[in-house]
Amino acid sequence: MNQTADRLVPLPSPPPLYRWAVLVLISLAMFGNYYVYDSLGPVIDLMREQLDFSYSQVGQLVSIYNIAALIVLLAGGYVIDRFGSKVAITVFGLVCVLGAAMIAATPHFEMMLAGRFVLGLGAEPMIVAAITALAKWFKGKELSLAFGLNLSISRLGSASADWSTSFAAPLYVNWQDPLWLATAIGGLAVTAAILYWIMEQRAENRYSLGPAEETEKLSFKELYSFGRSYWYVVALCVVFYSTIFPFRTFAIDYFQQAHGMTRNAAGLLSSLLPMAAIIATPIFGLMVDKVGKRSLFMVVGSLAMLPLFLAVTYLPPGPEVRLVIPFIGSGQVPLTLLIVMTLLGGVFSLIPAVMWPSVAYIVDERRLGSAYAMMTLCQQLGWAVVPVVIGWLNDWFDASPDNPEGYGVGMWFYTALVAIGLFFAWLLYRVERGPNAHGLETITAHADSARGDPEHDEHAQTRI
Repeated sequence: MNQTADRLVPLPSPPPLYRWAVLVLISLAMFGNYYVYDSLGPVIDLMREQLDFSYSQVGQLVSIYNIAALIVLLAGGYVIDRFGSKVAITVFGLVCVLGAAMIAATPHFEMMLAGRFVLGLGAEPMIVAAITALAKWFKGKELSLAFGLNLSISRLGSASADWSTSFAAPLYVNWQDPLWLATAIGGLAVTAAILYWIMEQRAENRYSLGPAEETEKLSFKELYSFGRSYWYVVALCVVFYSTIFPFRTFAIDYFQQAHGMTRNAAGLLSSLLPMAAIIATPIFGLMVDKVGKRSLFMVVGSLAMLPLFLAVTYLPPGPEVRLVIPFIGSGQVPLTLLIVMTLLGGVFSLIPAVMWPSVAYIVDERRLGSAYAMMTLCQQLGWAVVPVVIGWLNDWFDASPDNPEGYGVGMWFYTALVAIGLFFAWLLYRVERGPNAHGLETITAHADSARGDPEHDEHAQTRI
C-alpha cells in the first residue's frame, strides 16, 4: 500500500542547474554539427590545387548534403518519435562523424560525395532532435532563452570553422588535416550527446520531465489552407538561404582568389556573418516583438542585401585595415570588404529573426508542423541547386586569381536571387497592409501574450 502511494506522488521538476547542464551538452553537440558542415569552405582552394577539383565538383559536394536532407525530411521524425531525443541525438551525431571521416579519409571525389551525403542524413535530423529535447526540458520555463543560447552556441561552431584558418593554421598545408580536425570536433560532439543521454536517463526516474514537442511532419493534404502570405514568406526563405549559405561556403576561397587575401584574413572576414547572427539575431527578435512591422523589416532586409554582392565585386577595395577577433587572431582586410561583410552579417541576422516567427501568425496553429516542414523542404530544394550553379559559372567563366572577373557572374547570380526575394517581400508587405492581413505589421509581443499564443517560432526543422 505504501509502495503504491509512493508511486502516485508526483516527481519534482528538475532543478535549474540540471536543466542548464542539459542545455550546455545539447548545445555542444550542435556546435560540432555546425563546425563539421562548415569545415568544407576553408579547404576549397586546397582541394582545387592538390586534388584538381573543379568548382563544379565543389558545388556538388555542397548540394549533395541538401539532397540527403530532403530525403530525411520526407521520411519524417520516426527515429525521434520511436526512440526518443536522447537516443536520436547520439545516433545522428555518430552518423555525422561517419560522414566527416569519409570526407577526410580519401582524395577520391566519389567517396567525398558519399561522405557529404551521409553528413546530410545525420546533421539535419540531429537539429530536429535537439529542438525536441530542449522543448521537453524547458517548455513552460525559459524556452525562448534556451533556444536562443542553443542557436548562438551552434553558430559559434560555424564561426569556429572559419577561425580554424587562424588557430589551426599549421594544418592548412594540405586539404586533409583540417577535415580530420573537423572529424575530431564531431567526435567531441558525440561525447557531449552521450553525456546528455546519461543525464536524461538518470533524470527520468527522479524528475518530472515535460512532454517533448511533437516532431513536425509534412502533410500535403493541409497545404490547401496556406494563403498567399505564407507562400511569399516561403519564397523569401528559399531565396535568402539559397543565397547566403552557398556564398558562405565559397567565401573564403573567393576572398583568397579574387581579392588576394591570406587564408587567415579570409577566414576571419567570413566569420563576421555567423558572429553577427550570434549577437544581433536576439536583438532584432526583441525589436520586432516590440514594434511589429514584420513584413516591412523583411523588405528592408532584402533591399539592404541587394547591392552587397556587387559591392564586394566592383567597389574599389580601399585601404587595408586590421581585423582583430579577440583570442582568435588578426589579419589585413580591405576596408570595403569589411564594411560590406558587416552589413551582410546584419541582414543575416535580421531576416531569419523576423521570417521564421512570422509563420506562426500566418498559419493556423494546428497546421504549423506542415507549414514549417514545407518551408524547410522548399528551402532545401533551392539550397541544393545554387551551389552547383555557382560552381558551374566559376568554371565556365574560368574564375581564378589570373581572371578574378570570372567570379563576377556568380555575384550577379546572387544579386538576381536577392532581387527575386525583394519582390516577394514587397508582395508580402502589400498583402499585410491590406484587408487580408494576418497582423504581421501590427501584432507586438504584448498583444501576442494577451491571446496566449505558444512559442511556435522555436520549432523550425532546419539550419537557421
